[in-house]
Amino acid sequence: MLGRLFFFFVSLCAFSWPLNSFAESKDAARPKTGPQRFESEIAAFESADHKNAIPKDPILFVGSSTIRLWQTADAFPGLPVINRGFGGSTIADMYHFADRIVFKYNPRVIVFYSGDNDIAAGRAPDDVFNAFRVFASKVQERLPETQLIFLSIKPSIARWKMWSKMEDVNARVKELASENKQISYIDTAPALLGADGQPQKDLFRDDGLHMSEKGYAAWNALLLPVLNNDAAQ
Repeated sequence: MLGRLFFFFVSLCAFSWPLNSFAESKDAARPKTGPQRFESEIAAFESADHKNAIPKDPILFVGSSTIRLWQTADAFPGLPVINRGFGGSTIADMYHFADRIVFKYNPRVIVFYSGDNDIAAGRAPDDVFNAFRVFASKVQERLPETQLIFLSIKPSIARWKMWSKMEDVNARVKELASENKQISYIDTAPALLGADGQPQKDLFRDDGLHMSEKGYAAWNALLLPVLNNDAAQ
């Protein structure tokens, strides 16, 4: 009798184990939502931090793929830059991971670009602006001596139909910056628009969304004097 019960128990475990493993594999394969979808990118940043020396009082570039694709170390040689851009992210994602990709570095300057994907995801300008204001408030609370540079949401060929909403967010952030000396606003649009008021094709990659080397060169020219001025202080 005991032998039969033991055989039944072993058979049951053998049958249920593959089912449990299958369920777990399905859970692992299921795409993550929310900020958790970027966990691997954030973990990669942390791994790099363990392997490399972190500069003192760095200039931190943070944001979406516009930051990620920016060759910041080459663009600003001699300046202690750190790039923590991760593609597809929103302002809420920046806030969620701020402890791991912002505050830990104690940067003297934060160069921030995000909001592009927020608008593309259908968020209202009010919500996008409020998300940045929450992020800026947290920076002011945790890093009261740090300058926060907001690079205005850029006009692009791929998202030109959304430009009016992006302009709305930009205008509100510009006004916020005028009232808060810790925030600086840099208008990136004039460097990307042609005489006809449209985005210049040669400043963008083939996808019409991300900037080409020439587009980044235009932004480098905008930002370098600001960063050099900070370094001289």
